[in-house]
Amino acid sequence: MNQTEERKREHVQISLKENVSAHYNYWDDVHLIHNALPEINENEIDLSTRLFGKKLHAPLIISGMTGGYSEGKKINEHLASVASTFQIGMGVGSQRAALENQRLAETYSIIKQYDIPLKIANIGASQMVLWDKKQILENAEKMITMIDADVLAVCLNFLQEAIQPEGEAQAKGCLATIDMLSQEFGRPVIIKESGAGISGKIAHQLKKTKICGIDVGGAGGTSFSAVEYYRAKIKGDTHNIRAGQTFWDWGIPTPSCILDVGKATNWELPIIATGGIRHGLDIAKALVLGASAAGMAHVLLKPALKDKKTLNQELEIITRELRIAMFLVGVDTVEKLSTVEVKYGPTN
Repeated sequence: MNQTEERKREHVQISLKENVSAHYNYWDDVHLIHNALPEINENEIDLSTRLFGKKLHAPLIISGMTGGYSEGKKINEHLASVASTFQIGMGVGSQRAALENQRLAETYSIIKQYDIPLKIANIGASQMVLWDKKQILENAEKMITMIDADVLAVCLNFLQEAIQPEGEAQAKGCLATIDMLSQEFGRPVIIKESGAGISGKIAHQLKKTKICGIDVGGAGGTSFSAVEYYRAKIKGDTHNIRAGQTFWDWGIPTPSCILDVGKATNWELPIIATGGIRHGLDIAKALVLGASAAGMAHVLLKPALKDKKTLNQELEIITRELRIAMFLVGVDTVEKLSTVEVKYGPTN
């Protein structure tokens, strides 16, 4: 197992064994107003929506978590199975490992065996800036083909890159690279953060490109600084233990990201709300604030490692919670959630 594979394995194991969440979940500051006279029937609520031209049976994306090491194949297969069953979207982890080592491609391509309505490929921006234009376009096509993806996500994960000892904290030229790719690739490209969030200022810059959506990936869920803290602790790496602790809660709260990105882009780009989503109520809150869909990762990781049945049960509960939330605020379609009364801010 090479260094990249070992790192991916460590990330998953640490996420399962340790508490790597931010110390505060900002979804607790979002309060939907109860409708005592909803005037709808719960069994007639329609959870379906459209995202990037694809119909989803619920406004939910399984966020890219893994791939690129042997156990990742099993996790991705289980996730793909439920994505097919529930007809929701799914992303995979960064595919760089498979570009460098062809034998790892199957840890991602396994999802091609399932009927998933929206598949999202993934590559880190810090890797893309190291390639020339030809390599960028060729590798983008390879990643799309690898999983029959509908969309390519360019991942902005500079917090993690800065904290991890083998990280590539190279951001110079990223915006120009994104602009070129969005204009010349010929496939939909979205931008995805990984736990530190996207501000209105950055969203305004991104809107000038030809990207088709933004996954805000805000603070409040898994802290990749925390993950790297535990990696450093295992290795006795004093410098990175300290850095991991210092930046544990770094980032922009996910609810704030939705509002700021929406305002900065005039709500013209679909927003995926990833970062701290724990259950169906949080999904409802995200959509009320203006997101088009929500992304979930950590909540699904443990059941994904166990078996498909456990994972199915988790998704059944999550979609039921979303349906209950919609009933209690009196809306029978996902589109109407944007009309619901909401209060955002700490209660004390």
